[in-house]
Amino acid sequence: MGCAEVISLNEVRARTHWTTLRQQLHERFDQWLDQVEAALPEGAPTVGQVSATIWALRQQLTGGVAETIVHHSHHEEQQRPSLLCPTCARRLPARGPVPRCVETLVGAIALARPYFYCPGCRVGTYPLDEVLGLRAGRMQRDVQQAAVDLATEVPYETASTLFGRLTGMPVSSERLHTFTHQVAEDLSVVAVAPTREEIDRRVAQVAAGRFRRPVLVLGIDGAYVPSRPESARGRRPGQARHRARRARWHHEWREAKGFRFYLLDGDRIVHVLSWHQVATDEELGEALQQVKDAGLIPEETVRLCVIGDGAEWIWKQVQAVFPHAHQVLDYYHCSAYLHKVAKAQYGDPLQAQEWAEATLTRLYLGKVGQVLGGLRRMQPTSDEALTAIDNCWVYLNDHRRRTRYRTLRRGGYPLGSGGMESANKFICHVRLKRSGAWWYEDSSNQMLALRCAKYNGTFAQVFTRSPHQRAGS
Repeated sequence: MGCAEVISLNEVRARTHWTTLRQQLHERFDQWLDQVEAALPEGAPTVGQVSATIWALRQQLTGGVAETIVHHSHHEEQQRPSLLCPTCARRLPARGPVPRCVETLVGAIALARPYFYCPGCRVGTYPLDEVLGLRAGRMQRDVQQAAVDLATEVPYETASTLFGRLTGMPVSSERLHTFTHQVAEDLSVVAVAPTREEIDRRVAQVAAGRFRRPVLVLGIDGAYVPSRPESARGRRPGQARHRARRARWHHEWREAKGFRFYLLDGDRIVHVLSWHQVATDEELGEALQQVKDAGLIPEETVRLCVIGDGAEWIWKQVQAVFPHAHQVLDYYHCSAYLHKVAKAQYGDPLQAQEWAEATLTRLYLGKVGQVLGGLRRMQPTSDEALTAIDNCWVYLNDHRRRTRYRTLRRGGYPLGSGGMESANKFICHVRLKRSGAWWYEDSSNQMLALRCAKYNGTFAQVFTRSPHQRAGS
């Protein structure tokens, strides 16, 4: 005789548990099939009719499956007779059950949970909510995360329409505003930044097979966004919703200052970290300091390079936080100054082009001294030319140590700030600069923080930290 198979008690319980659950799921599926049968048109339905019928009933199936699994897996918790108070250790008898229905992306899940209240501590709790990881409110984290994800890409009204069409769950634009505010409230640059381990992984990936440390670029720039003053907040007569009374306020454009860290990998760039906010120079410097203090920038394994235009505030903050980084003045901003000189000085467009190209070539070769000398020797042909020449000379002279373009090119450093300009476009412009859109400062900063989290790859972790996602009734 062969040896008898030894089956543990746990295996027997697991098989019994799954067999019972399968039976319950089959019953739920049969009920759903009855609904499909009743909803299908008579005769031979088309593919479109079949698809529309199943699409309309899909969440009743998936939600029912989820509800069945939850009820079966947590049957004992639903029948809990008592609970020890976590504060005073008094034994509390169960009250209820108290019904609750939560919305998930797979459908609605109805629950009946025991409630426990300690009269001494004056604290009530639903243990099942904590076991299930339920969030405050009817809509759960997966719904809120998907809704906010969509709202960070398109206007709230459009997001509301698309979300309802794609999920079958109506979410108003006002609710989307609320979700966005709750998730983005008090977000800091460190909260939306990748971890040091993730940044090290990206650096190692770029450094593989190279004999020099990779170049990590810090681009800093500003992008103007449409804003409205806080005084525009108010109520329309007869409505509870807040609306701006446009006749009483004047819009303005405010600068969203931002920075972006990215690695150079041949002809492409590898994004590391972005942060944009409508803020002062000092606040941007504080954000850079937070990044450095958190140890997120591996200065020992990269060659840090800072690139920007001639704005004084940029270099002031850079010098304070990263004094040893290579500093590069954007070559194309220099080009704009030199072309302005050529246009003002020369009446002949061809002659102006020849001078501009020759001067830019000298600058490209790192001969900034020759360029400055040439500007000094020019005889202005008009007051406009005089002003353009003086402005260009001052600009290049003030930043001459940042224009060593020949040496920088040999070191593999960038000459242009296109990586930062693209961040301005995709993070700021695409979402905030829409026709008719005017933002309160806190709302614009919250949207910018969430969009930075998306491009940093940390959107999901931002959602888990939200203090408004606690369990509730």
